[in-house]
Amino acid sequence: MTPRICIILAFFILIGCDDGSGNSANNVNNTNSTNNTNNSNSTNNTNNTNNTNNANNANNTSSTNNTNNVIFQTTIEVGPGLALTDPCQVSWESLTPSTLVLIHHREEPYRCKFALATAATESSPLVVRGIPSDTGQLPVITGEDAVTPLALDYWNEVRSVIKVGGVSHSTDFASYIAIENLEIRSARPAYSFTDDSGSTQTFSENAAAVHVEEGDHITIRGCTLTDSGNGFFAGSGASNLLLAGNHIHGNGIEGSMYEHNNYTEADHITFEYNRFGPLRDGCLGNNLKDRSTGTVIRFNWIEAGNRTIDLVDSDYEAFYGSDAYRETHVYGNILIKHDVEENGQVLHYGGDSGDTDRYRKGTLWFYNNTVVSYRSGNTTLLGISTNDETVECFNNVLYNTAGGTYMAISDGAGVIALENNWLPEGWREVHGTNNGVITPADNIEGTDPGFTDFDGVDYTLGSSAQAVDGGRDLDASLSSCPLNRQYHLHQSSVARSVSGTAIDPGAFERP
Repeated sequence: MTPRICIILAFFILIGCDDGSGNSANNVNNTNSTNNTNNSNSTNNTNNTNNTNNANNANNTSSTNNTNNVIFQTTIEVGPGLALTDPCQVSWESLTPSTLVLIHHREEPYRCKFALATAATESSPLVVRGIPSDTGQLPVITGEDAVTPLALDYWNEVRSVIKVGGVSHSTDFASYIAIENLEIRSARPAYSFTDDSGSTQTFSENAAAVHVEEGDHITIRGCTLTDSGNGFFAGSGASNLLLAGNHIHGNGIEGSMYEHNNYTEADHITFEYNRFGPLRDGCLGNNLKDRSTGTVIRFNWIEAGNRTIDLVDSDYEAFYGSDAYRETHVYGNILIKHDVEENGQVLHYGGDSGDTDRYRKGTLWFYNNTVVSYRSGNTTLLGISTNDETVECFNNVLYNTAGGTYMAISDGAGVIALENNWLPEGWREVHGTNNGVITPADNIEGTDPGFTDFDGVDYTLGSSAQAVDGGRDLDASLSSCPLNRQYHLHQSSVARSVSGTAIDPGAFERP
């Protein structure tokens, strides 16, 4: 391996609501401009990480851009025709900070699984990055018939294709690690692999494409996570996680409600610009399930699942005793329910353990989301666990094709302020008995929200839509959670600013 010097933009993660300008033309992921054979003026390739002018690049996330430079002391390249042709030839057990691993696309999936445990830093990160094909296809790393390098010794091999966390050969605590632009797949009991001792093992039901067991400032960006028990899994040893611009879909275990596209319990986590698709057929899990502190879910497309979002309690005392556990922000998302056998709730907030002392008992800020339900039966926006949970629900567009009498705001508990939303005529507070409190104010009611092209899933508001300019200003307490971006199909974002006299309800400002 011959070290090379590679200059890129500085790597850092801003966890929480705080957002940058979002207009930086300098992409933290663009490290290959000197070798770029793609069109430098392309604006349409969402997977092109070699393009400095790509306005729709899923990797151009406002919270990770910086104009400061960092120097990678070591660059390792893997791919067809190179000295290293397979990721299993990389010395994963001895990677140092300031290392960039580039895995080039090839037609055949790479059948290698590994762990990352480098204690890197903000200025000297460890980055594992896929280099897509000329047509934008991501390199694939599969757990099916995969091999763990013999020199790499770590526990819980049955839990992941790629693990971030503890290894036997090092006491380092993983930090400032990014995994980017890879399709990582096939970690579930249908698949077997060869472990680091040369023995054959089968993945567990709760295996994940990526498992962050422990680590600080870990980023998963521009990846596809699919065909696994859980797409992404993180435990309580993880902190300051960022998932940005990923496509997470097709995960779960048939007949089980315990595996999900995302299942996380971390000390601060942010989801932005991701596309969450349906789970595998016959799988009963949720789409995004989270037990974290400081959870921020913004500018994502989240489609299907038993619940689209399930925000429940942690069993980790340091979490449920923290102030950050009491504040959750969900804004600027597109949330879609299908007409299939699944829970009618869009979002659940509070807890599911039965130990209400651990429940979130805080405030869910739910604003400027677009909710679309295709269910022929009842839809319930919010399943709130107890009356100790509060929801500030404003500036949303809530639409269901079955008609307003099939749309309820609450499942019967919680204290909900319902303001400046577009609601279908005939909407109900609950479908059953309301034991909580709902306070509506300044909502707009109608039969059609006026989407630009509903059949074409263009949920922007047309210029004559009833809800245009119907929103209200964000609370002063949300100054660090600005509505300055909006989701861009798919896995990207664009700047958002008020185009009329007031902000529009929903995830999109009208064009």
